[in-house]
Amino acid sequence: MNVAIRNVPSETHAQPIDPLDHLAEHLFHRLGADGVYARTALYEGVVEKLAALISSHREAGTEMMRFPPVMSRSQLEKSGYLKSFPNLLGCVCGLHGTEQEINSAISRFDAGGDWTTSLSPADLVLSPAACYPVYPIAASRGPLPVGGLRFDVAADCFRREPSKQLDRLQSFRMREYVCIGTPQDVAEFRERWMVKAQAIAHDLGLAFKVDHASDPFFGRVGQMKAISQVQQALKFELLVPLRSEEQPTACMSFNYHREHFGVTWGIDDAEGKPAHTGCVAFGMDRLAVALFHTHGIDLASWPASVRETLGL
Repeated sequence: MNVAIRNVPSETHAQPIDPLDHLAEHLFHRLGADGVYARTALYEGVVEKLAALISSHREAGTEMMRFPPVMSRSQLEKSGYLKSFPNLLGCVCGLHGTEQEINSAISRFDAGGDWTTSLSPADLVLSPAACYPVYPIAASRGPLPVGGLRFDVAADCFRREPSKQLDRLQSFRMREYVCIGTPQDVAEFRERWMVKAQAIAHDLGLAFKVDHASDPFFGRVGQMKAISQVQQALKFELLVPLRSEEQPTACMSFNYHREHFGVTWGIDDAEGKPAHTGCVAFGMDRLAVALFHTHGIDLASWPASVRETLGL
């Protein structure tokens, strides 16, 4: 990482300055936890324009759904998330039990103790990606029609990876287009969107490259999954060099899940075979940060072509 070092007294440790840090005071208000921020009107205005731009590219026949920031714990467990990314999951917990048991936890807090030892998990988790709830919904509709199904989904997502870097938030917005169908349906869908997404990035004035990628699978077994994912070309990312060409930031991804969700949820294509799925994901907050980093804080000084693209 290319960093600058603050001039600090010799008895203290030098703290690196991230190239994105100068944006924080204009775009966010700190909320006391790394990677979780209140957002300014300037920032939200650009995110809203980005959302409208992505909507303008929605393909005909695509069904729109918007999901809450939480989802069924049992559905996420069934999806296999715990086998791949258990370290990133956030589980909703609460104080359960009798009035006496709950008051006991409160009294412990009042006495300076740890009330959280009385927490127990609820039937909800924080959504780690926008697309997970759509697969059981599709499964409930029976066999797919010829040509499959396409969805436009979005959610506030959470991944437990605290960071001070503005392009790695714990709480972030994700927008996805999802295809469920035959292998050919999904392959053609992903190919179309890889072309469209690059055109969008070009119109936004962003420097980028598209490259093979892998998900951050957990543990030693996860390393083998990541290698297999790259070898099978199941994931590509659109990378923007916010810090350097060597350490770019993934702002979009293009994913092919093969038949994983089809088998997991019992989704059959029109021929009665397990459906294949794929998605294109837009990191809304990363794209917004990339725009401000590339073009500056003053929207009026952004290139005319970018302003026109976003309708600013």
